[in-house]
Amino acid sequence: MTRTAEKFLALLEIINRLRAPDGCPWDKKQTPQTFKQYLVEETHELLEAINDDNPSHICEELGDLLFQVIFLSNLYHEKNLFTLLDVIDSISSKMIRRHPHVFGSETIDSEQELRRQWQAIKTQENEAKGQLRHPLESIPKSLPALRRAQRVADRVAREGFDWPDPSGALDKVAEEFQELQDAFARGSHEHIREELGDLLFALAVVARKADIDGEDALHEATHKFTTRFLVLEKIMAGQGKQLVDLDPDALLAIWQQTKSKPESSPENN
Repeated sequence: MTRTAEKFLALLEIINRLRAPDGCPWDKKQTPQTFKQYLVEETHELLEAINDDNPSHICEELGDLLFQVIFLSNLYHEKNLFTLLDVIDSISSKMIRRHPHVFGSETIDSEQELRRQWQAIKTQENEAKGQLRHPLESIPKSLPALRRAQRVADRVAREGFDWPDPSGALDKVAEEFQELQDAFARGSHEHIREELGDLLFALAVVARKADIDGEDALHEATHKFTTRFLVLEKIMAGQGKQLVDLDPDALLAIWQQTKSKPESSPENN
C-alpha cells in the first residue's frame, strides 16, 4: 500500500470516528442539508487561496475541501444510498467515457470539436438515464449571477447565437445603458431593475467575447476600489477630516490621488 493510500484510509477513519456514537456532537448532528453551506464556504476559501497564489494556503484549503467531500459522501453511505467507492467509480468512468480522444481511438482537431464531442456524450448519458435536458438547464442556477450569465452566453454561442465580433456586443451594452437611463427617467423601480439586469447580462456577453472571466474581473475591480477607499480614509484621517466634511469636488480630488498610486495600500503607508 502506498503512503498516499495509507493517509487516505486514515482520513476515512477520522471521519468515521467523528460520526461515531461517542464522537463529536457537532459532526454527529450534521445532515447533507446542514452541511452543504460549509462545502460552499470551503470552496470559496480555496478560490481565495488560489488567487493569492500561496502554495501552503492552497494545500491547507484543498485538505479542507477534500474533508468536506468525503464527509458528505459518508453521510449518504450511512443511509446505504452509495459509498465513496461508488463516487470514485462514477467519476473515473465518466472521465474515461468523455475523453475517447485520450482513452480511445477518437481524434480531435480543434477545441470547438472537443466541446461538441463533450456535449454529445453528455446528451447520450442523460438520454440513457432518462434525464434529457436542454444544455442551458444543466448550468447550475446556484452559480454566482455574473458567472452563470457568462456560462449561458457561452453555451448559446456554441449553437451559433453570437455576435460576429466584439463591436456588436459593445453596441448592445450601449443600447441597454440607454434603456436603463430611460427607465430612471420614468422612475419605475421594477423597470429599472429589469433594465439593470439586461445591462449586466450584456456586459457578461462582452466579457465572453473578450475571453475574460467576468466574475474574476469584477472581484479584481472590487478589490481595487476597496484598497483605494481605505487609502482615501487614511488620507482624510491624516487631515483630521471625515468624508462628510468635503463637497463632492474636493472628495473627488482626493480620490484621484488614490488612483495615481494603484499599488498603494493602508498596510504599506
